Amino acid sequence: MTARLELPNLAGKTSSLLDPSSLAGAIIIGIVALCVCATLAWFTRRAAKRLEHRLSDVTVLQFASVFVQMLIYLFGIAAFAHVVPELRALGTALLAGASIISVVLGLAAQDTLGNLIAGFSLVASKAIRVGDDVRIYSPVGTISASVKEISLGFTSLIDEESNEVVIPNGVIMSGAVVRVVNAPKKG
Repeated sequence: MTARLELPNLAGKTSSLLDPSSLAGAIIIGIVALCVCATLAWFTRRAAKRLEHRLSDVTVLQFASVFVQMLIYLFGIAAFAHVVPELRALGTALLAGASIISVVLGLAAQDTLGNLIAGFSLVASKAIRVGDDVRIYSPVGTISASVKEISLGFTSLIDEESNEVVIPNGVIMSGAVVRVVNAPKKG
């Protein structure tokens, strides 16, 4: 007579624990989704901290970091709601709502986004650099000044009377800019 060892059916219990249609499965999947989102948000914060010392304008970086973290959590909530059958309609509504909000924010922030893109373009093209003497033909007139700082949204200039002039990058990119090459240096 041989003794027979019966093993419990763990596969069935494990799969029921991960079934999103059960309460336990929904809770476990929710916890996993929260952990994944928290980890991605942590990596985003860490990357932003590493970039802070390289940038002159950390305000935009901090704003972008928080914005990306919000998107991570919003995507996590929408994905969780889409996986759980009872919440699928809510997940679809959240994604549709996020799309509508994105369009509205994009239209509302059109000038701001244009300035950010113009800032990237200014830095990448090296059309003007810090220390350059420039003449900028803008809607308010001609500005003759020296470039003090180029940030993502704005460029700071110091004019001939030592006033700081802050111009949106979109204005610089849409107007004519003359880089004065042989200007006498201020001493």
